[in-house]
Amino acid sequence: MRGRDDDSGEFLGPSRSQLRREALDVLALAEKLATLSDAQLERLPIPESLLPHIVETRRITAHVARKRQTAFLAKQMRREDDEALDAIRDALDAGGEAAKRETARMHRAESLRERLLDGGDAALGELLDEYPNADRQQLRQLVRNALDERTKDKPPRAFRELYRAVLALLGDGERDEHDQSA
Repeated sequence: MRGRDDDSGEFLGPSRSQLRREALDVLALAEKLATLSDAQLERLPIPESLLPHIVETRRITAHVARKRQTAFLAKQMRREDDEALDAIRDALDAGGEAAKRETARMHRAESLRERLLDGGDAALGELLDEYPNADRQQLRQLVRNALDERTKDKPPRAFRELYRAVLALLGDGERDEHDQSA
């Protein structure tokens, strides 16, 4: 009985099906890496030993030969430690879930800025209730300057500064929430 502990009868390692699923995941990652541009590859934490194999896979255009080379690339990737592959996956996912969160944070900052400009002191009070660590004086000054810029048709310098201040405030608030939940 291969793969079982003689004394307890328990399986010693992952099943063949699990090993196959993991190998197919690495193959899918290899295929994805082979389609990326040089600039995209430079941003990823790819081990130096894999770069020549990725370049070679990208160079081959014949279907069967490329498929064979992609399988070889996946084999080389399976020799790397799991942390390196997880780092590559996380960096590729940056365009996924993390980017969506960042976009949502930016949209929230824009809407808060507009509420501050349209709602006056009431909106500022609500924001300060939600984020008590905010600098009341700085926010009030930025709102006043942004409104002044609007009425005088000046360049939106304070308008942008207000956005950056609110965005930073949202970032600090998310970190505080994350720290409390951890």
